[in-house]
Amino acid sequence: MTRIITSLAEISDPYSALFVDLWGCVHDGVRALPDAVAALQGYRQRGGTVVLLTNSPRPRAGVERQLRRFGVPEDAWDTIATSGDSARAAMFRGVVGERVWHVGTPGDRPFFDPIAVVDDPVAIERVDRDAAEGIVCTGPFDATSDPEVLRPDLLYAKQTGMKLLCANPDIVVDRGDHREWCAGAVARLYTEMGGESLYFGKPHPPIYDLARQRLAALGRGAGNNILAIGDGAQTDILGAMGEDLDSLFISGGLAARETRTRSHPDPDALEAYLREEAVNPTYAIGYLS
Repeated sequence: MTRIITSLAEISDPYSALFVDLWGCVHDGVRALPDAVAALQGYRQRGGTVVLLTNSPRPRAGVERQLRRFGVPEDAWDTIATSGDSARAAMFRGVVGERVWHVGTPGDRPFFDPIAVVDDPVAIERVDRDAAEGIVCTGPFDATSDPEVLRPDLLYAKQTGMKLLCANPDIVVDRGDHREWCAGAVARLYTEMGGESLYFGKPHPPIYDLARQRLAALGRGAGNNILAIGDGAQTDILGAMGEDLDSLFISGGLAARETRTRSHPDPDALEAYLREEAVNPTYAIGYLS
């Protein structure tokens, strides 16, 4: 049964590393969450290692710039693993072809910047839908519009046998008080239509492999002595379960309404929500602190 806690420090000492989601846990898409930052700083001061594990389609450098803009200090984390980096490596290995139709915003163009970690990368060319071999989705063209508007384009893509590379498996995120659609919603629709979607972020293994590589690069391999933290039941918690990691569910993020979270989740509502989502986090907390 999931144990409700009131602070990270209650349970963090046995873990040598944390895999921490960003959006909804460390920042709200606009600014840093001060209590979460202080909790991570305290954990690092006690000798732990913090890996920020995010389904952002941005390369790691882009996430670092975003963190500075949101006011997340560098002493709150050690390294970053992004869904974008994992997906970019796959793209430059040619998993969806060389000519790709990009579904996303102009702000996601750095996704296509050259990458150094792939030997002999393929030459990726962004083209119109009708000339494409595959799809690279970093998000909808408009994050506020229902992904259903893409159905005619996705039907054409399915009929021509295109694979869709999903750079961010999240379905939605909350930017401040506003909910936005992510690439995962487009990929889910494409899969439901019978198309083939390829995923590289949580809850899928490639991003966890990348996170462990980042830990090893720091000289701090932790085996499975890792606590995964996040607010996504079907991404952060399901992924942790698949990796056999303990997890801490942040109920005040995406599921704040369903879990009736104010400062803490309502125990009965939390239990009902987790049962509905078919996940079993080790711990739960209203907000990371």
